[in-house]
Amino acid sequence: MTTEFPRELLAQSVDSRLAYFQSKVVAHPRLKEAHRALLHAIRQPSGAGLIFVFGPTGVGKTTLRLRVEQQLIAEALPDLAQDPGRVPVVGLEAVAPDSGNFNWKDYYTRALIALDEPLLAHKTGGERSESIDYGVRGIRRDGLGQLVIAHNVVGTELRRALEQGLRHRRPTAFIVDEAQHFKKVAGGRRLLDQMDTLKSLAGITGTVHVLVGTYELLGLADLSAQLSRRSVDIHFPRYRPDWAADITAFQSVLLTFQRHLPLREEPDLVGRYEYLYEHSVGCVGVLKQWLFRALAAALENGQETLTTADLERHVEPARKLLRLAREIQEGEAILGAGAEGQAELRRLLGLGAAGTPSGVEGTDPAAGPQPADARPPRRRGRVGQRQPTRDPVGGQAP
Repeated sequence: MTTEFPRELLAQSVDSRLAYFQSKVVAHPRLKEAHRALLHAIRQPSGAGLIFVFGPTGVGKTTLRLRVEQQLIAEALPDLAQDPGRVPVVGLEAVAPDSGNFNWKDYYTRALIALDEPLLAHKTGGERSESIDYGVRGIRRDGLGQLVIAHNVVGTELRRALEQGLRHRRPTAFIVDEAQHFKKVAGGRRLLDQMDTLKSLAGITGTVHVLVGTYELLGLADLSAQLSRRSVDIHFPRYRPDWAADITAFQSVLLTFQRHLPLREEPDLVGRYEYLYEHSVGCVGVLKQWLFRALAAALENGQETLTTADLERHVEPARKLLRLAREIQEGEAILGAGAEGQAELRRLLGLGAAGTPSGVEGTDPAAGPQPADARPPRRRGRVGQRQPTRDPVGGQAP
C-alpha cells in the first residue's frame, strides 16, 4: 500500500518540505533487483575481484550504491565493538581528470581518506578506530587525528599505503561510483593497464571492488580473458514502454511520488504517465530530479499543487534527453548482441551451428577443423603407368 507524506509537513518551511521529498527513496522493482544481485555478488564473489554495475545516466545507480553501503554497515555494527579496527564498506567517487589521463595519485589519496575513518558516528561512545601505521614517510596524523598526506608522496607509495589500509580495515567491499572515469586514458593498452591495476589491488588485498557507472563500463571486463573470468557484470536498466510489467511498475513509481509530494492538493502524475515517461526516458532518477525542480518552484510560488505547465517549465531540454536516449540505445544494443556472440563462440570452439552436430560423416573429429576446400588425397601410380579411366566405345557422336 502506498502511503503519503506526513500532513504536518504542510506547516513547515519550504526547505523542510523539499528535504523530505529529496530523501524519499522509492524501492521500485528495478532497484530491488539490482540491490539483490549486487549484495549476492559481494557476499558470494566466487573468485571474482571486480563487480561491474552499469546502467543509464539517472537510473538510480548512486541510490543503489548508498543503500548497499547502509545495509553492509548495519549488518556489521554488532561486531564493531569487538573489532573496532574493521570497516565494513568503503565508498568513494572516481573523479574525472581536468585534462589528460586518469590521475591515480589523486585516486589513491582520496581512497586512503575514505578508508581512514568513515564510521566515526557509528563507533560505540564515539571513539575512533585504532590508527594504521602505513609505513610511508609523508603520511601522518595531525593534532586532531585526521590523516594528512604530503604532496610529495609518490603514487607507488600511496598504492602500498592503500594496500596496507585495506588489509587492516578488512572491508567487505570497496565501491567506486562514476567508475567510467577510469577510461580517461590514451590508447587501448593503457585501458587494459587501468583494469589490471584494479584487479591486482582487489586480489592482493582480498577486497572485492565494485565499479558503478554508465554504459561506458561495458566491455572493460572483456579486455582480457583473465579479467573477464575474475569479474561479474550487473545491469541496472531503465523501464521499457514495450513491456507490460515495466509500464505497471513505472506507474506505481509515479503513484508513490505523487503521494509524497508535500502539497495540499495531490497532483495526478499517473494520468500523465506517457508524458512523464517520455521526458524521463524511463529512468527513475531523471524523473525524481525533474519533479524536485518543479516542486521547488511550486512551493516558492505558494502553489497548492503541480500542474502540467509546472512540469513543462522544468523538463530537461530535448537535446539532453536525446543524448540520454541514444546512450541507452547503444548500451542496450551491445547487451542484446547475445545471439551473435553465441554463434561466434560456437564457431571458435569448432561446434558448428547451434543444434547441429559438429562432426561430419567420414571425418575424424579428433583431427581438428578441416579447410573449406579440402579434397581427398590423390592416389599416385608408378611413373609411366596410366591412371584407370573408361575408354570411349564406338564412333564419334554426330
